[in-house]
Amino acid sequence: MADSRDFAPGSSPGAQQGEKSTVHDVPDIETGRKHSLYPPLHSVDTNASIATEVDHPNVAPILRHRKSHVGTYWGTFPAVVDNPRRPLWKPGQEPGLDPARPNGGREQLLPLRAECDITVVDYSEDDMVMRRLTNETLPIWLERTEKMEKEGSEELAWAKCRWINVNGLSWDVIQALGKYKNLHSLAIEDMVNTKNRTKADWYSDHTFLILTLQKLVKLPEDCESDSDSDEESDLSKSPPGSLKEKRSWVSKLLNKLGRRDPTIAKARAAVSSDSPEDIMTGHSARYKRAGSQLRTLQRYGGGPNQEFMTFMEQNSAMTRNGLAVCAEQVSIFLHGSNTVISFFEQSADDIETPILRRLATPETILRRSCDASMLVQSIIDAIIDHAVPIATAYSEIIQELELDVLTEPNIKHTRELYLLTSETATMRNFISPIATLIRALRDRTAAPNSPITANTNTFSRHESGPPPTLTSTVDISPLAHTYLGDVEDHCLSILSELDQIATSASGLISLIFNTISAYQNESMKQLTVVTVILLPLTVITGFYGMNFNDFDALNNDTNYFWSIAAPVAIGMGLLMMREMIVRYFKKTISKWGRRRRRERREKKAREREQRKRREL
Repeated sequence: MADSRDFAPGSSPGAQQGEKSTVHDVPDIETGRKHSLYPPLHSVDTNASIATEVDHPNVAPILRHRKSHVGTYWGTFPAVVDNPRRPLWKPGQEPGLDPARPNGGREQLLPLRAECDITVVDYSEDDMVMRRLTNETLPIWLERTEKMEKEGSEELAWAKCRWINVNGLSWDVIQALGKYKNLHSLAIEDMVNTKNRTKADWYSDHTFLILTLQKLVKLPEDCESDSDSDEESDLSKSPPGSLKEKRSWVSKLLNKLGRRDPTIAKARAAVSSDSPEDIMTGHSARYKRAGSQLRTLQRYGGGPNQEFMTFMEQNSAMTRNGLAVCAEQVSIFLHGSNTVISFFEQSADDIETPILRRLATPETILRRSCDASMLVQSIIDAIIDHAVPIATAYSEIIQELELDVLTEPNIKHTRELYLLTSETATMRNFISPIATLIRALRDRTAAPNSPITANTNTFSRHESGPPPTLTSTVDISPLAHTYLGDVEDHCLSILSELDQIATSASGLISLIFNTISAYQNESMKQLTVVTVILLPLTVITGFYGMNFNDFDALNNDTNYFWSIAAPVAIGMGLLMMREMIVRYFKKTISKWGRRRRRERREKKAREREQRKRREL
């Protein structure tokens, strides 16, 4: 074991082994540092800066003799290390969460507690067995299964592949499964942090995948605004005829006038409610019991500014149609023992149900392959399939906006287009890394005759150390490589559609500003024409309005005025508008010439046809 040395001034190698340091040691240290780049050491009061065993009995010896730099020029301003997204994170701490240690090796208990729904599926070509577990029954089942694996029980000999699907994030479940399959501490830390980037990490006996699930949900039609309920409660408490009652009626009238469509108001109220679980129609009630909440696309990719995210949700183009896009992180472990462990925050049923239906059918490729990598492909494929309706909904929205802009452009459309562009860009940032992830998985495909691709019962636990020839025992089978190509095609199709939406939105924004500018230019042109016509009349009127003593022209009638004003106005108009008149005549002559040439060509063609008919 390597020795630990204390290089604090006033200590010697003998002091590390229990000997007392003497005063004569200090000049020796200063002599050794005389020609170095460090300044000479000064005598300090060590009693105030050295930690003793009585004060801190669990502190390492090298830290007990550590002196503080307070009061010296090494001091600096304290750093702000608070991170609202990761409350238990501290800079410089040990990376990873070790499932074998209490709280994962952290000082505080991790704030992860939920009633999880755990599905365990063991299957082969001949049979499939499914179990439903909870937080309480999972450790008992794991202990029994681990004991049977060590004893080599025949009850597990028939199963070739296992899928453990967890709906919900709870530290007790994560810790139990982490111990069972020796999951890497860095992977567990990334899984607990639910705002990670899409990636794939390869360890000695398992592969860790992170990606984002996006799905389209319908907002309820029977939800009312919180503000309306608050106003009603205030009215019930206010005395009749009070100023508060008058303000409430005025505000309610303004709200009714501002809401052109009651469906939009209800949808906005659903998104901005304090209980997002109200919009979880179509999901089981256990999510409400677990206290989970669906996160919209704006909140999943947003920052700590709650007002900004609420504004983006209420003014979203999806909200106007009574829809919302929800997103959550999905973590998948592909273990070398032909086992897949997947963790969903709350939408596991949307992915689990179609896969279980395929596993229950013996004729499906997924069932007959008994391949864990094919199971991972099925999960990723289902996640991508849930993104297809979202891209379709955005396409319909951009088409409606495009029709409005082409028929009646308005500056208000630019805000809707910007919000649409922001949402599609966020969605693209989730889909594009998944395509990269799929390419990375296809690059890890094993050879067709490799023993890794053989389907054998390998439920026994692997050691954490890598084999001597390979850095990882996990590879993608050739069959999964083929079907992952189909998933990649779906990703590229969605990305192409999102890019088309972004391009259309950018073009529509430019079209709106160009159209409005053209309308303004046309208005200015009309004002210019009116000014050109009235300017000569104004000059003549001003001329005849002079106070001359002898002005014989004033004795004439109004016809005399118009005989002078009309020619001057027409002449000035022709002079000022000469370029526009010339362009008009050129365009008219050009159109007439093209029409005449086309008529001559058509006439000659008809004559040739008639001549051919006569010859025949």
